[in-house]
Amino acid sequence: MPQIIDGKAISAAIKEELKEKVEELKARDVHICLAVIQVGNDPASAVYVGNKKKACAYIGIESLAYELPEETTQEELLRLIGELNANQKVNGILVQLPLPKHIDENDVIRAIDPKKDVDGFHPQSVGALCIGQEGFVSCTPAGIIQLLKRSGIEIAGKECVVIGRSNIVGKPMALLLLRENGTVTVTHSRTKDLKEVTKRADILIVAIGKPKMITKEYVKEGAVVIDVGIHRNENNKLCGDVDYDDVAPICSAITPVPGGVGPMTIAMLMHNCVEAGNVR
Repeated sequence: MPQIIDGKAISAAIKEELKEKVEELKARDVHICLAVIQVGNDPASAVYVGNKKKACAYIGIESLAYELPEETTQEELLRLIGELNANQKVNGILVQLPLPKHIDENDVIRAIDPKKDVDGFHPQSVGALCIGQEGFVSCTPAGIIQLLKRSGIEIAGKECVVIGRSNIVGKPMALLLLRENGTVTVTHSRTKDLKEVTKRADILIVAIGKPKMITKEYVKEGAVVIDVGIHRNENNKLCGDVDYDDVAPICSAITPVPGGVGPMTIAMLMHNCVEAGNVR
């Protein structure tokens, strides 16, 4: 049986550590505040925003919620971000994606002060990661590194394959694995002989966005498999990009869906918020 990597337990441990840190900061009269902006009423976004507010309340940091109507203009949104950038009480700014189609996500991300970019999406944050400097790291890839480390899985020297090259997961994931001295290959929709490449992986990270696409034919025996995907199947049950039942028997360790990578994203967002307040 493989080691089941329990994201719920690991994220809970991180939140407990952060709770203690927040109490220490409050004792030094350092108070942390996250501003969360949601434009429109996308149901999935509303759930994510609600979970972020709960996490803030649990670890003891203040959250400000800005729930803006769908028809909010880009200018209005940028004006609000400018006000929050200037507000010294606000340490972190998060704009929930996706945004309505009439708003340019790139313009919005670039408008956030990099010192308050707790999502780690600003070009300055990404550039710092590329050249090994300090900066906020995208929460899902940062969470995956914590899952591996806290599960006793060595990254240094391992053959690491990432399926997917998105700006939010694939690219920063590859950079973080490099930082941990992994040997990294990034695959994508144009990769030839994908199965041959993925079967070399000691650590396989799947962020392809296709339900149950990765079966045991893609996986080396004894590999560690991290599933970033989340979908609903024909029975309305949650599943990932990996066919868990098919792949799990040949793995040394695997993340379930749900309960694997998902809880880590919010835990690492809270980590970034605390860091933003701590360095001020």
